[in-house]
Amino acid sequence: MGFDLSRRDFVALLAAAAVGALADKSPVAQGMNMGVCVYSYGRGRFKDAMEFLSYCHELGASGVQVGLGVDPKMSAKVGEKAQQWGMYVEGQVGMPKADADAAKFEAELVAAKAAGAQVVRGAMLSGRRYETFSTAEEFKTFAAESWKALERAEPILRKHQLKLALENHKDWRVPELIAMMEKIGSEWVGICIDTGNSIALLEEPEHVVEAYANWGTSCHIKDMGVKEYEDGFLLSEVPLGMGFLDVRRMISIMRKANPKIQFNLEMITRDPLRIPCLTKKYWAVMEGAKGEELAATISMVRAKASKELPGVAGMSAEEKAKFEERNVRESFEYLKG
Repeated sequence: MGFDLSRRDFVALLAAAAVGALADKSPVAQGMNMGVCVYSYGRGRFKDAMEFLSYCHELGASGVQVGLGVDPKMSAKVGEKAQQWGMYVEGQVGMPKADADAAKFEAELVAAKAAGAQVVRGAMLSGRRYETFSTAEEFKTFAAESWKALERAEPILRKHQLKLALENHKDWRVPELIAMMEKIGSEWVGICIDTGNSIALLEEPEHVVEAYANWGTSCHIKDMGVKEYEDGFLLSEVPLGMGFLDVRRMISIMRKANPKIQFNLEMITRDPLRIPCLTKKYWAVMEGAKGEELAATISMVRAKASKELPGVAGMSAEEKAKFEERNVRESFEYLKG
């Protein structure tokens, strides 16, 4: 799809894809809607949630996942415009990792609800487990603090009747995140299922989706490319349908478990991430991981390796913005096929 595709042409293409929907097994024909996570674009690309919403409306997206701040009057305007355009709004919040954070967390929930959000996405770790921590004890401290944050958040979520979608953000392996879901046992706490992140923790992606599906309240839908390097493997987001994930099957699994789950495209255009799974530091914080998982992951990487992975090194800001745009539009095109 060209970069300069107009909204009229884009809508026409979507309409054409819907013709003959009884025979078409594409996600679009089956009634799937897809929004866009703001992380699909570089920081500073949009000045606020309203600008991002307007952009996604022109793109033809069904909704947005975006931070809404703490001003309910401003976020209500975003919600009004979204309702006018028939779009959903999903919020993003910072987890209350200390008692002092609880007031801001609640303010973010109030603002999100004013925008009409029913779900807010959160994450315990902004970085990556194997980069942030050096020892098992450091990760255990993080895990204990994360549980306290979840305990702190749940009564506030229940009070405002908003669902938290906690992302598997290259921090939690499946047994760890599920253990938290089971322990908290709240209808207001679920998972934002990222279809690609857990590959970095040596977990098979379809298994991850199946394991999390019953808790899925939101999804970062993405496709991935991989390639070996000396310390492990490289991992990149690529436009939907251009990687090795069975995205259609993943969508089916999640929709069967929760027909109301919201799919937000997270197509991050950047240089490939290095997953140093053959280093001592990586394994220092990977308690519970097994050698056979490493072997299976490396075998998968070799079998599914891309000849080249996308990158942005050396690009100007304008070139990167165009590359982001193209990648997002190609992902929307995939849904019709």
